[in-house]
Amino acid sequence: MRRSVRGRGRGRGGRIAAVASLWIGLQGCGAGGRASASAAPVPLAAAADIDVTLFLIGDAGAPAAPPDSEPVLVALRAAAAAAPHPVIVFLGDNVYPRGLPDSGAPGRLEAERRLDAEVGVIRTTGARGIFLPGNHDWDRQGPGGWDAIRRQQRFLAALGDSRFALLPGGGCPGPVVVDLTGVVRLVALDTEWWLHDGPKPTDPTSACPADSGGEVVDSLRAALRTAGRRAVVVVAHHPLESGGPHGGHFGWRDHVFPLREVKSWMWIPLPLIGSLYPIARENGISSEDAPSTAYRRMRAALDSAFAGARPLIYAAGHDHALQVITGTSARYELVSGAGIFGHLDRVTALDSTRFARSASGFMRVEFLRDGRARLGVTVVDRSGGSAEAFALWLE
Repeated sequence: MRRSVRGRGRGRGGRIAAVASLWIGLQGCGAGGRASASAAPVPLAAAADIDVTLFLIGDAGAPAAPPDSEPVLVALRAAAAAAPHPVIVFLGDNVYPRGLPDSGAPGRLEAERRLDAEVGVIRTTGARGIFLPGNHDWDRQGPGGWDAIRRQQRFLAALGDSRFALLPGGGCPGPVVVDLTGVVRLVALDTEWWLHDGPKPTDPTSACPADSGGEVVDSLRAALRTAGRRAVVVVAHHPLESGGPHGGHFGWRDHVFPLREVKSWMWIPLPLIGSLYPIARENGISSEDAPSTAYRRMRAALDSAFAGARPLIYAAGHDHALQVITGTSARYELVSGAGIFGHLDRVTALDSTRFARSASGFMRVEFLRDGRARLGVTVVDRSGGSAEAFALWLE
């Protein structure tokens, strides 16, 4: 209810009331800051019964230096080395902050180091690897994005190892279908293609198999329709739903300390003025956020593609947290964007959230030969130690 303030209300008392109201509102924005849901203990699958172990890790593109010191990659390497038939999917933002620069650019060597750290996990474990494009890999959605993502593709290809690749390639939206076994079909998308304002491959001049929204939807429907008895896992960078900032959810710290978005250590209070930034994002000022027109258009297209045959899993990164959501488009929507230790976002539990935590780590899905699938969420500590924080048999 709005009330007009007159007379003395315009003075000190009115200002105090306004500040109090703002504080109460900000406290409300912060509800559910660290959300989690627990389930009854879920027994481990027997190694002999596992057909594929799928690891999902996103936003890992700024690993700590020196080599082999990033806690999340240390834990991932240990888990993948011990897992039956491991496949690792890096869910985009493989190189912060702006993807892989030109060979002569000042930041090129550091960008290569960051990508090499992720590649090293695949090489040392013998896993199969897939790198997905993220908005930071597309020059942080800048005008040089298409060039940057093609540079990353060429760099990975030049390493001469057939066990890993960037998919989809060439800046194409996909989908790219990878049948891992007779039990699992992986469908890879480049969702930044939908949101990117700069140059990108589009009809009628591109060489992409699908280069319009309609063609992507038709190809996705075909990938789902022809999967047979395989469980379908769609992997991309941008989530369909999220309780994080990219999903349009902010807490009071985002209003009072907005500069932490630039540098995590910048605890400089900017009350009132600081609210402009989260409010603008909540209203869709950035195409990288779910409230924006471009994002909503992409979500509607993917929803229509999944309407006839829902995939078992839609997995993404983008928000720096770990979330398991009972989906509407896919049966389970996973957000696994916590691939750098301490690089975290606040997360809110949605009505359909089964688990959510602002913690570093990754997810693993074990697909059994009998068609069952077990999801585990792994949380990593500063030393690279890990523990399973949540598990669920997917139905």
